[in-house]
Amino acid sequence: MKRRTLGQGLVVSAEGLGCMGMSEFYGARDDVESIATIKEALDSGVDFLDTADMYGPFTNERLVGRAIAGRRDDVVLATKFGNERSADGTFLRINGTPEYVRAACDASLERLGVDVIDLYYQHRVDRSVPVEETWGAMKSLVEAGKVRHLGISEASSATIERAHAVHPVSALQSEYSLWTRDPEDGVLATCRRLGIGFVAYSPLGRGFLTNEASTRSSDERDFRSHYPRFQGEAYEHNLGLVRNLEEIAREKNVTVAQLSLAWVLSRGTDVVPIPGTKRRTWLRENIAAADMELSDDDRALVEAAVPRGAVEGERYHQSGMANVNA
Repeated sequence: MKRRTLGQGLVVSAEGLGCMGMSEFYGARDDVESIATIKEALDSGVDFLDTADMYGPFTNERLVGRAIAGRRDDVVLATKFGNERSADGTFLRINGTPEYVRAACDASLERLGVDVIDLYYQHRVDRSVPVEETWGAMKSLVEAGKVRHLGISEASSATIERAHAVHPVSALQSEYSLWTRDPEDGVLATCRRLGIGFVAYSPLGRGFLTNEASTRSSDERDFRSHYPRFQGEAYEHNLGLVRNLEEIAREKNVTVAQLSLAWVLSRGTDVVPIPGTKRRTWLRENIAAADMELSDDDRALVEAAVPRGAVEGERYHQSGMANVNA
């Protein structure tokens, strides 16, 4: 697996592994297969693991901790705080208060079974707390040796700059794919100007940019069926865009997922996608994309198949969209 460098010299595998779906949001859990997937990822050179306290809630960090036990030195471990939930899953608030930052970090360290977190993200920006206060607390975690690098997720350029002034930001994590190109509106340029790496979550459009796009889960635990892009006429329209990609993928003898990941990887060596999966089969497919190289003509062809702005439906419902680009 090739390597890429995020901000502040943080070196990670060119692809990471998003672990969220192993515990929640994408249907039934299978902890045995999920742990096997994480271990195979590490064996394959994918060392950048992404989790968060809210996933489960809390259970995903424990799962990742079990999977990496005895292999801490093989892992670049990223987790997040800010989406505060109760043990029963109830969403309480976006919380960026200094007291919560410190308490959340200690709890994550315990669940993960580690002494230090490699990359600690503010998962969502708390609009009621100045980002300087939140980042002051995060900076103290670095000074205490509990955290090595700091990141922020779904933040605006202005917020990124304010956070960076308190302590250098190593990574911005935001949704980015052929499906969601919002970061190109300025945030990606801000990151590059400040020397901040970009971590792309949902680089496969939450599974839409795969050959499985036409197979929708009936599992009520799979949250994707409730999102605008997966519903009604928007779904049918978006499925047509995937069909366009299927034609290109067939010609190249790759899958739609591999083609889509190769496109994200081609956006710059400071961009690291973290496709999520809970199965070894899809992990292997995703890893193979790291060896693909798209020419300028290839990229133009792919972008013509899925023109920017052609996707119908927001990526979240209104409440979720209110918490991005904060």
